[in-house]
This record gives sequence, C-alpha cells and structure tokens, in this order.
Amino acid sequence: MKQPILTGSWGKCHIQGIAADPEKGYIYYSFTTKLVKARMDGTIVGCVDGLMGHLGCIAFNRQDGRVYGSLEYKNDSIGKGILKSLGSDAALEDAFYMAIFDVDRIDRMDMDAEKDGIMTSVYLREVVEDYNAPGHRFGCSGIDGTTFGPMPGASDGKQYLFVAYGIYSDVTREDNDCQVLLCYDTADWAGFESPLSQRSMHKNGPAAPKEKLFVYTGNTTYGVQNLEYDAAQNAYFMAVYPGKKPQFPNYYLFAVDAAKAPEKGRLSLKKMGNYHEASNTYGWNFKYGSTGLYSYGNGDWLISHNAVSQSGQCGIIHTYVFDEKYGFILKD
Repeated sequence: MKQPILTGSWGKCHIQGIAADPEKGYIYYSFTTKLVKARMDGTIVGCVDGLMGHLGCIAFNRQDGRVYGSLEYKNDSIGKGILKSLGSDAALEDAFYMAIFDVDRIDRMDMDAEKDGIMTSVYLREVVEDYNAPGHRFGCSGIDGTTFGPMPGASDGKQYLFVAYGIYSDVTREDNDCQVLLCYDTADWAGFESPLSQRSMHKNGPAAPKEKLFVYTGNTTYGVQNLEYDAAQNAYFMAVYPGKKPQFPNYYLFAVDAAKAPEKGRLSLKKMGNYHEASNTYGWNFKYGSTGLYSYGNGDWLISHNAVSQSGQCGIIHTYVFDEKYGFILKD
C-alpha cells in the first residue's frame, strides 16, 4: 500500500481541501485560515496565514500555475466560530471571494495573505446576492467546493472554474434539494483581481457567472464540501456531509456526468454506484473526501482523512483508486 502523506498539525481548524501540482512535486492544504505548501513527501515548504475568513476547497489551475480557493466571510455560527478560534473580535461584513495564491512565491513560514503580495481575490457577487436574499435563496450558506474542468457537454477542451454553494440543512423546504455550481471563465478576471483588505472589503468581480447550474441530489448539510473534476470518468465528483431528509438516500458522494450538457440549467448525475429509485439519484456512501479530493486524471486519487494530534488538527492523505461500486478503494 502506498505510504500516506502527513500534513503536520496546524492548530484548531481542520483541513478543508487539498490540491496538487505533480509536475513540480508540490501538494497544498487548506486549513481554514491558512494555506500550506509541501513537497509530495510531506516536507513543509511554507504557509500563508492571516486570513480571518473560511478558506475551503482549493484547486490547482494548470493554466496559470496558481491555487484557487473559496473564501467566505459571514456572521453566522461558522464565521463567528472562526474568529473565536483566532481570538479575534473583528467585525467583518458578509462577503464571498475566490482567493488566488501565487504559490511559486511561497518559500517560508507565516507569510501574510494581505501584506506579502501572495494572494489576490475576486468578489463573487452572485453568491452574495443569493446568500442575502430572504431565506437564503436555494438555501445558500456561501461557497466551498471548487475545481477546474470543461463545460459539461462541450468538446472544445476549454477549462472553466466551477464553484459550489454551501447549502444550509433544512428539512422543511424543497428549494434546497439541488447542489448549485457557478461556472466562471477566469481568462476574463485580470481586471478583477485585487489585493484583499479584510478591514475594507473590495467588491471587484464579475457581474454574474457564465453559467449557474443545478444538480438534484436532495438536501445536504452545508452543500458540496469538496468538488473535483476527474478526466478518467469525465465527471465532477462532489463530496458532502449527508443530508437529513428521510425521502432521500443521503449519500456522502455524488458524481456529475460531464459528458451531458445541462438541460435548462440542470446537470445529470453519473449512473454509477448506488441507485435510489424513489428519488432517482445515484451516489456512494464513501465517507471520506469532504476534507480533500484530488484527481490525477488516470484513475488515481489523493483523498484526505481528517485527524487530530496532540499538537492540533492535521490530515492524512491516502492514495485511492476509483471503484464504480464503492466510490474509491485504497491503492495497493
């Protein structure tokens, strides 16, 4: 069995996502308020700190060599919990961004996200509008899952950034039974990227996403935690915390069929894994992935297992192979 990658221990906030650049030999971890850069053997190279919001799922963009991550600031229980863990009494406005890290410049510990010129950000207006709408439109609690991949149904090879909503768990409503994916063309973002001042939030970003897509899965608890495109299956994998509605199977893992174009904004689930006839949904009860998914594109995956040491929160990154029946199995 392949040896796992150990992330090291990073305080009170658990691992949120992983990304990798196998060509250069680096792996990246999001630990909620910091980004960590390591070699593929686990040797730490450096980290970016100073964030007071929630840095979630991260993705490596092969086209520009940077790491993109969902970054949210909000005054709900999650946002207040993060500030408490930091010992901060800051009053931050609700805002949602894509954070973009120039990871080639990460070469030491405790680099500052605001002061060291490592990170820019793009404001996601669509998320803010849905989050602030009465009742949080579509159950929007912000953003988390993010990945790069093709437009479903397209064959031109163009890569887009996909960002998934976090969605509040609520068994009393029906408008929260879809996962929501926003699609952006980051080639248009040069004029939007701005340094982030957490004391004076900018609003530089696109007026709307290129596409807003919906995937019927049944309500989940906080939406898509990790989103990852896999070229081997031509699918977008979504790792979630299961929902609580009894009329759904409440799977941990779903896969969107990227070979099929959306119909009226709706995407199709890949017909693999377990099938629940009553809800017409497919998925798996694979319990890992919500804290980190990375696809090599050849059937091999890196998947994070959350852990806690005496020194704080950490992660153990195992190598898996895709399995149609079980979702993933450990690689021998």
